[in-house]
Amino acid sequence: MNHITLLDQNTINKIAAGEVVERPAAVVKELVENSIDAKANVITVEIKEGGISFIRITDNGTGIEKSEIPIAFKRHSTSKIRSVEDLITVSSLGFRGEALASIAAVSQIELVTKTNGSLTGSRYLIEGGEEKSLEEIGCPEGTTFLMRNLFYNTPARRKFLKSSMTEASYISDLVERMAVSHPNISFKFLNNNQLKLHTSGNGQMKEVIYHIYGREIASQLLPVFFEDGFLKISGFIGKPIISRGNRNYMNYFINGRYIKSSVINKAIEEAYKPYTMAHRYPFTCLLFEIESERIDVNVHPTKMEVRFTHQEELFRILYDVLSECLRQRELIPEIQLGLEKKEKIKLENKIAEPFEVNRRMEENNKEKISDVPKNFDMSPFEILSKESIKREDINNVSEDLIKENKAVYEAKPQQLNLFEERLLSKEAVKQHRIIGQLFSTYWIVEYQDKMFLIDQHAAHEKVLYERTMKTLENKQHNSQMLKPPIILSLNLREQEVLMTHMEMFRQLGFEIEPFGGKEYSVHAVPNDLYNIAQRDLLIEVIDNLANEDGKHKPDILLEKVASMSCKAAVKGHQTLSYAEAKELINELLTLENPYHCPHGRPTIVSMSKYEIEKKFKRIV
Repeated sequence: MNHITLLDQNTINKIAAGEVVERPAAVVKELVENSIDAKANVITVEIKEGGISFIRITDNGTGIEKSEIPIAFKRHSTSKIRSVEDLITVSSLGFRGEALASIAAVSQIELVTKTNGSLTGSRYLIEGGEEKSLEEIGCPEGTTFLMRNLFYNTPARRKFLKSSMTEASYISDLVERMAVSHPNISFKFLNNNQLKLHTSGNGQMKEVIYHIYGREIASQLLPVFFEDGFLKISGFIGKPIISRGNRNYMNYFINGRYIKSSVINKAIEEAYKPYTMAHRYPFTCLLFEIESERIDVNVHPTKMEVRFTHQEELFRILYDVLSECLRQRELIPEIQLGLEKKEKIKLENKIAEPFEVNRRMEENNKEKISDVPKNFDMSPFEILSKESIKREDINNVSEDLIKENKAVYEAKPQQLNLFEERLLSKEAVKQHRIIGQLFSTYWIVEYQDKMFLIDQHAAHEKVLYERTMKTLENKQHNSQMLKPPIILSLNLREQEVLMTHMEMFRQLGFEIEPFGGKEYSVHAVPNDLYNIAQRDLLIEVIDNLANEDGKHKPDILLEKVASMSCKAAVKGHQTLSYAEAKELINELLTLENPYHCPHGRPTIVSMSKYEIEKKFKRIV
């Protein structure tokens, strides 16, 4: 029989490391968060072999006192909190006091640090959790943290790491997110001595997005801002045209911390639902500032999850903010039939202009920021002995750059205005000219110097959907009796859903009664749905409701019922008269969101006169 004994401290630290240090990216995350908490505004991340053999983090933060360095590598040592009550109001990115001890337990660590105003700094070596040396050294203010040979003493853990390239990609994603969430910090990222990212730290999130995600996405951004009471939301979201097949581009940050939240995911996806197709996800970079009393960040060792005290309120606010932002914009995709090379370069340069101005400003003033380390092939101690990084110097340089380049910067366009003449204004509708029907599916509309193609099926779906939604919301419905009634056979889960929403079904005009056993009889349906309310469609509505949590959106049943109206929409390859098309188009263009059908497909696309004339060589 095995006896119960206490584990030694080394074993305890290695077990804790398994929770905090899953891979090299986790090391970078913890150390960069420490740099941010130390008020650094210049942070450099350098890795080799995916961070497995080498990670170096250099910052110009406040540094660590010599007497506190050994304590910092003990478990549960931290400067961020003092008691359990502080967990309620913690505002720093790190606070558990586990990171340094966990990292040191499974790697070889070298630390060089100096506090503001100190004459000398300190160099500290620790391997596998065992202290090797602590000595004074000359170095600039801030901290350099050098980690070598991750999991060198736990080979079983090391073999589960992925390839160097894959591990490096995880770190790259992490640094990019850090740069987006902290645009006021200048980040550098080097992989195998190659510079992969360098942000200016001028506080402009859109510029960081441009450097990371490129011109295409930077040119398709919508600004977001909301502030009220306990919550502030700022940042950018992408127009629906740049959606992706996964959630990798859905970035959001709570009080500077990158997290994942099913509540926030749901709010974003619901707001975009009228504008995107199924299984497509938008681009977002959103910063949330929430009162610390309303969230719990002490949920998971990696701090990737948070718990909200008022998640339903957060959902509603975010959904409304994003919906309003999307609703205010004209979102008609423009067709480009392959730009000539010169024209493509000209367009890309126009999109990039504001960002290139900033880049040229920095290039022209390089001599003013010569105090930032440049040679990252040198050892950290050669760098530290030759270079210095001072926060006030960087701030002074930024102010000089702004003053000297203000005139040229203000003269540059700050963003493209793609829809100066809106198709949907009351004045514009009077100038529309319906040309005719194409392929018995698409209607051609001329307005000013653009041609618009309208998909009659998608347009009719949208019109019927909005018409039904309005009728249901205003309770302007009448019931139509069914003879014979529709008999539904439901399992226990479906019966529970039906009973939960039974009152709402009745308010909408349905008459449903138990028919014995697991069967239910549908005697009447809303008048608008008489011709399409069939058994399979009703089962589909109930199934969809079963997949919802029932908490986030009160009108979810309305949407499910209204979506049934789409089944009655005119199909493609069906000839409409001119009068029918005109009535359909006019009603479509009066809707708040006529751009996408209920399933997310576009209803309207456009092509400019310029594009057509280029193809006919009228413009060279």
